[in-house]
Amino acid sequence: MATTTEELSDVLAQLQKPPDLEILQLNASLATEGDQNAEKRTSDVSDASANMENASLGDIEASLIYNKDLFSKLRFTYVEQNTKEKFLRAIIGDPPTFVEQQENAEFEAQLLEVKAALKEKKQNTAELVADLERRARALTHRYESVLARSAQLAALPDALASLESTIADLRARTTPPSSNPSLVLPLPETQSLVASREAELAQLDHELSTFQNSVPRKARELERLEAELRPLETHKTGAVAAAKEARRRKEESERGGMGDELEERGRWLRGVEAGLRQLLEVEQ
Repeated sequence: MATTTEELSDVLAQLQKPPDLEILQLNASLATEGDQNAEKRTSDVSDASANMENASLGDIEASLIYNKDLFSKLRFTYVEQNTKEKFLRAIIGDPPTFVEQQENAEFEAQLLEVKAALKEKKQNTAELVADLERRARALTHRYESVLARSAQLAALPDALASLESTIADLRARTTPPSSNPSLVLPLPETQSLVASREAELAQLDHELSTFQNSVPRKARELERLEAELRPLETHKTGAVAAAKEARRRKEESERGGMGDELEERGRWLRGVEAGLRQLLEVEQ
């Protein structure tokens, strides 16, 4: 665990090092002497380049927009001055240079071709710039995510040390170990045991629910059997009483010498009693 903590500390130290970010800076200076505005713009560009290291993404975008506008103005000024110079040289030349209409047509055709090529290059450049901006934003988000994760990782060594202290404290409290083997199992075995116990408990709950659902049906069946048994018990009581009465009369007839009618009636009652006993499964 100590080795893991040291490795984590080394990784955090590497992540917390300031990144070596190099920005390609384009410094333009104007060589026109005596132009104070140009000197001021050059000074501003130099100052912006000097402070580029501490600039944010918004400052860099503002600087790029400013330089783009500046270069556009300088290009227009250059084209204007170059055109004026060529025109003046053509006029004051000896002999003066005159341009025919055919040459103008050829120049216009060449100009159209150059403009088309320039437009294509501008489009390619715009696509390249858009791709670079998209990648820059993606890298910025990734870098911010890495910084946030490094901040989270920076808290891990203290958390690991606290956990190690807690584990040592718990081990000290459980000394001597418990005699119950289920209480000294490692975490995977403990989780497996808990899962098996939970499965058994779920099975018991299911069986109990099944039994509880069957109780009303069993109760209704018991009531039905009791209702069917009541008439049989009534018949049984009457048959037993009649049999006792027949036995009593038989005994009296034997003692008093009564006629065969009572004896025949007694036989009939004994037959009825035997039939009822057999029907009701009553032992004599």
